[in-house]
Formats: sequence, C-alpha cells, structure tokens
Amino acid sequence: MPTPNPQAMDFLLSRRSRPAKTLTGPTPDREALLPLLTAAARTPDHGKLEPWRFIVLERGALDRLAAAIGPRAEALGVDPDQAAKARAAFADSPLCVAVIEVQKESPKIPPLEQTYSAGAVCLALLNAALASGWGANWLTGWASHDRGFIEETLGLAANESVAGFIHIGTETSAPPERPRPDLDAITTWMDA
Repeated sequence: MPTPNPQAMDFLLSRRSRPAKTLTGPTPDREALLPLLTAAARTPDHGKLEPWRFIVLERGALDRLAAAIGPRAEALGVDPDQAAKARAAFADSPLCVAVIEVQKESPKIPPLEQTYSAGAVCLALLNAALASGWGANWLTGWASHDRGFIEETLGLAANESVAGFIHIGTETSAPPERPRPDLDAITTWMDA
C-alpha cells in the first residue's frame, strides 16, 4: 500500500502561479534559491543527460535584457505593445531564473524527450518556489524564441534555447482562481 503525502497533494491540487507583474522584492537570496534549483534539478531525465541548465538573472542582468528588447523588437518589426510587454517582464521582475534547454547528442534519447525534461524543470522550479512561499510565474514570449536576442543577451549556443523564464519574488496580491480543465472532457479510460 502506498504511503500518501497529503500536504504535497493538497499543495498540488491548490497551486496557482502568481502573475509576474504582481511580484516584487524581497526575493530569495542565493542561499534560499539553491534548494529551489536543487528541487528543479531532480526532474525526470531519461539517460541522465541533464539537457538543461540555469541562468539566474539578478537586477543588473534583468535591466540589460530589458534595455535590449527595444532595439531587437524594432529590428524584427514586433508590435509595440508586445515589445513593451516583453520589456516590462524583465524590467519589473525582482528575480528571474532562465531555464535553458541544452540539446545533447544521444543514440537513445530523442530531442523531444530532452525538451520535455527541460519543460518539467520549469514546472518543478515554479512549484518549488511556490511551495517555499514565494510568488512565481513561468513566462516565455517572442523574445525567448528569438535566436538573435537569446544568443546576444544570454550567450546561448546553437544547441541551446530558453525553456522558460521563471520569475520569483514576493507576491503583492493573491490572484483569483481561474477555471480549470473539465476532466470528463479530456480523460479517456481504457481497460482493454
């Protein structure tokens, strides 16, 4: 018979991301952030490839990324509202961890499974932050998918991409609950 962990299950059944725009300081310091990164690194990883890594973006780095958004958005012809939203995500963030997918050559582990693992790291880090009492949100957006932006600002290699930007801080307001999926509509039961 399995040994339940009701507190963990209660957390998972009630977890709710906090909108990044509502986060402020204080943020976890390095000592407080290390257990969150450790929890995220315990993600399922077929073949033990570690197809991900972390870049912790503190205030100076966030300001640098925010400043780089405008020129890049203009060069790409990004809608001004979308450019402003991307800039604000970095300018207003108190702390952000970029989860970087690192595709590795493997005869056994296909690239898609490595992508899944990097996505799982994002969720694990998000949940670790929330479980530790911080407000947190997982964002992407056009800048996270633009090779020029991520190579120039984050120094990513050709085999690397941004799986997600996990913004972490102190929440200023609790978000309202939102509608959740209808399990009957998305679940199929098969017994044969």
